[in-house]
Amino acid sequence: MFPTRRLVPFAALLGLCLFLSACATVPVTGRRQLNFIPDSQINAMSFQQYDEVIAQSTLSDHAEWTAGIERVGRRIQGAVEEYFRRQGQSGELAGYEWEFNLIESKEANAWCMPGGKVAFYTGILPICKDETGVAVVMGHEVAHAIAKHGSERMSQGLVLQMGGMALSEAVKNKPAQTRNLFMTAFAVGAQFGAVLPYSRSHESEADRMGLIFMALAGYDPREAPAFWERMAAEGGGSPPEFMSTHPSHETRIRELHENMAEAMGYYQPR
Repeated sequence: MFPTRRLVPFAALLGLCLFLSACATVPVTGRRQLNFIPDSQINAMSFQQYDEVIAQSTLSDHAEWTAGIERVGRRIQGAVEEYFRRQGQSGELAGYEWEFNLIESKEANAWCMPGGKVAFYTGILPICKDETGVAVVMGHEVAHAIAKHGSERMSQGLVLQMGGMALSEAVKNKPAQTRNLFMTAFAVGAQFGAVLPYSRSHESEADRMGLIFMALAGYDPREAPAFWERMAAEGGGSPPEFMSTHPSHETRIRELHENMAEAMGYYQPR
């Protein structure tokens, strides 16, 4: 048994080694993140969970709205693929099976799971107002998946709750705990599609990436602040930023304007 005074340095060294060996780089922003979960494993879990959500939801029968979600989704998909092609990193999207569904619900909500599995709720469409508004949301939610924010959160959870156990071992030895960890990390709450908030840094990163993706898809990124102003008006007052996991509306809109010049460099109207 190690003497007590040596346990802390050893644990710190072990954690440092794990962090360094599992560091990945987020596209667009270049931020380093802890992520040691193989895409193939997380995509398989994502596809299964997504199918369960769709099976237990009521899909919209509004043909025009459904077609609009599909149309915007495919353009954002094409923009993401184009971005990675330009970077010589098309292989990063291996295993993606893009899918876009519109769920009948009063919730103003949308999300994207790993591997390109997207769901919009009809309740957010009046706030979107038009296809450009949909593109703001679509770009933002797809950015969460592209940045692998969920895998980053799940990696952190595996370290903190299971001592850095590999996902395959966690699924095998602690299936219930691993499922709960997955649902928390990938923003699927007790009610299907109930989004649990990402951190402020993840939200800001998704905003920046989303601007670029919608611009590449031919949607004017200058419309993004207006969408978030409508969202702020819909939601009423918000708590102080230090009490919230999301940026305040004012911070989000300011950061969008700060990132606008970068996004406009990718914008070509269609």
